[in-house]
Amino acid sequence: MTIDVLGEPYTVETIELADDFEGTVVATLVKLAAYPDGDDDAKGAVLYVHGFSDYFFQKEYAEWWTARGYDFYALDLRKYGRSLREHQSGTYIGDLSEYFDEIDAAWERIAERDGHSHIMLSAHSTGGLTVSLWADDRQPDALAGMVLNSPWLDLQGSFLLRELATPVVRRIGHRVPMRELGRDVSGFYTMSLHVDHDGEWEFDLGLKPVGSYPVRLGWLKAIRDGHAKLHRGLDVKAPVLVLSSDRSSKPKTMGDLVHSTDIVLDVRQIRRWSTAIGSHVTYVAVPGAKHDVILSRPEVRKQAYAEIERWLAAYGV
Repeated sequence: MTIDVLGEPYTVETIELADDFEGTVVATLVKLAAYPDGDDDAKGAVLYVHGFSDYFFQKEYAEWWTARGYDFYALDLRKYGRSLREHQSGTYIGDLSEYFDEIDAAWERIAERDGHSHIMLSAHSTGGLTVSLWADDRQPDALAGMVLNSPWLDLQGSFLLRELATPVVRRIGHRVPMRELGRDVSGFYTMSLHVDHDGEWEFDLGLKPVGSYPVRLGWLKAIRDGHAKLHRGLDVKAPVLVLSSDRSSKPKTMGDLVHSTDIVLDVRQIRRWSTAIGSHVTYVAVPGAKHDVILSRPEVRKQAYAEIERWLAAYGV
């Protein structure tokens, strides 16, 4: 392992994966040890997976877990963040199950190599959908619980729009998967986060751009296929905590709504579909939260952390 771009004591390792149609593929595993000097044994581990047009930079979240005795790992999936290579179409995947290879590899390193038998999964947005599908498929013995931050569990828009659009997306996405879907991105969300705009967080705008990455029809087909599988019901047996904002909005200008609501997903859908993940799901709406709840304003994320703490204590995970 080497020192990560976040600096010491964060370390990083590259996971080599099988080539795909664009060539070489890698994923990246970042680690923050609870006890980097080896003075004590960690009580468990957390594996975090980011969302769309994103990568791991949430140091406060990692350090919250390590302060409680957990080794923290974060996975930059293929074609995202630290794993993106020049020859690749950023964020593209044809089937969400392709991500299972790097989650498997990260899990093996955490469970087998590093000796953790008590592992939490945590994920944001699209990552929340992906890890739910993975946990349902793999049923890992070491999975102690999952903390999902605004998981993307359905397509935004009216029921009629979803019913009409999904068959078209599947048909065209199969035929011309790399075709880009035209969309209007305000950039408000990323600007509300970045310290150089209207936020308080430092991250690489080349890896998490204000204008987001292109949405390709093959990728959207993969998402809708994942949604359909989740809607049929998954069987994640570990306790699951789902956090989201208490409301969504579509602001036209930068202002308070951008900072106090989810402007990316419809939280009503998150609330509706959370229980499809498994039989033991706790849902909490955090008033005033952004799409990434742990990047909300200080008082809001303080409440979010309190909810995670309460859930950990209640279920002993």
